[in-house]
Amino acid sequence: MKIEDSFWRAIAAFRAASLVYAAVLLLQAGSYYAHPAAGWLVIAVMTVWAAAASAAYPVNGGWRLLVLDLVVTLCCLLATVYVEGPRVAPSTMPITATWVAGVVVAWAVARGRRAGLAAAVIMSVADFYVRGVRGFDLQTVSVNGAVLLLMAGWVVGHVARLAKQAEARLQRATEIEAAGRERERLARGIHDSVLQVLSLVQRRGRELGGEAAELGRLAGEQEAVLRELVRSAPPADPPPRSRRTLRGSPLLFSRLLTGGGGEVEEERPPAPNGRPEGEGLADLCALIRRYGGASVSVATPATPVLLQAHVANEVAAAVSAALDNVRAHCGPAASAWILAEQDDDRVIVSVRDDGPGIPDGRLEQAVAEGRLGLAQSIRGRIADLKGSVTVTSSRDGTEIEMSVPAGGV
Repeated sequence: MKIEDSFWRAIAAFRAASLVYAAVLLLQAGSYYAHPAAGWLVIAVMTVWAAAASAAYPVNGGWRLLVLDLVVTLCCLLATVYVEGPRVAPSTMPITATWVAGVVVAWAVARGRRAGLAAAVIMSVADFYVRGVRGFDLQTVSVNGAVLLLMAGWVVGHVARLAKQAEARLQRATEIEAAGRERERLARGIHDSVLQVLSLVQRRGRELGGEAAELGRLAGEQEAVLRELVRSAPPADPPPRSRRTLRGSPLLFSRLLTGGGGEVEEERPPAPNGRPEGEGLADLCALIRRYGGASVSVATPATPVLLQAHVANEVAAAVSAALDNVRAHCGPAASAWILAEQDDDRVIVSVRDDGPGIPDGRLEQAVAEGRLGLAQSIRGRIADLKGSVTVTSSRDGTEIEMSVPAGGV
C-alpha cells in the first residue's frame, strides 16, 4: 500500500463529514432560502460525486479526474446563488459549506503544493463571486475562508510531497538491503563451493608440480580476484591475467581435484546450500552427524532437534564452514568436536578444535583480504536466523558457538 492511499482515504472521510455538515446547515436555514428543494438536489450531486471521486482517485489521480473534480465543485458552489436567492446575506455560508476544500486538498495530494494553491485560488474567486463581491473589496468581505483554502493547498501539498519522497527513499533502502542480503547469501555459497575448490586446486598444483603447478597458479589468481569481488569494498586492481593457454589432459585436472599424486584428504558431505528443501521441519542432529569421522566427534541429544527446514540447513552449513576453517588453518591432523544441545528457547551448536588458536587481529585481516569464512559463511548465516555467534580462542584451540531460536525463523 502506497502512502498516497492514506491521503485519499483521509480526503474521502473529509468529504463525507463535510456532506453531513452541509446537510445540517440546509436543515437549519432552509426556510430562508429561495429554492430549498434545489439545495437538496445540490447535496445529492455532492454525495454522488464524493463517492465516485473517492473510488476513482486511488486508482488514477490524473489531470482529467482533477479537472472534472474542480468543475463539479465549482458548479455546486455557484448553484448557491440560485438556491439561496437575494434574501440571504453575503456573509452566509454557501450551500456547499466546507465541502469545497476537498478538491483543493485532492489537487495538493496529486500534484503538489503549487497545484493545491492554484485550486485554492480558483475556489476562492468563485466563493467571492457567490457572496456578491465585485472588485474584491477586502474591507467588506471576510477572507478567512480563502486564507484557509490557500494554507490547506500549500501545507497539504508540501506534506504529501515529503511523504512521497520518504516512501521512495524507504523503498530504495529496502531494495538496497535486500540486494545486500542476496549478495551475502551468494558470497556464502561461493565461499562454500567455488573458493574451496580453487584453493584445493592451487594447493594440489603446487604439490604435483609441472603443468599442474601452472594450473594451480592460475587457480590462485582467480581465487584472489573472486574473493575481491565477494567483498563489499570496491575491488582492488586484479593481478595480471595470463595469456598462456592451459595445457594438459582432463585426466590431469581430474587427478588434481581428487588429490591424485598425493594423500587423499578426508572427504565430508557437501554443505547444504541453505535454501529450503520443501516445507516442514528437519532434524538438525541428523544433518550434523554426517560430518562425523575419524577426526571429528559429534555429540547430539538423544531426541531429535527439530527446526524449520531452511533453518536447520543454514545451521548445518555454518557447521560445515567451521570445519573447513579447522582443516584450512589447523591442518588435516587436527581434531574437532561438534556439540549440539537444546534449551527451552534456544538451540546451541558449538564447534571446537585443538589447533593453535586465532592470533589477535587475524579475523579483521581475513575480512580485509576477502576471506569471509567466519564473517559470512558462519556469522552471516546465523545473523540471518536472528541468532548469535561467539568465538573463543586460546593456545589450546578455538571454539565457535552458534545459537539460534528453537522455534526457527
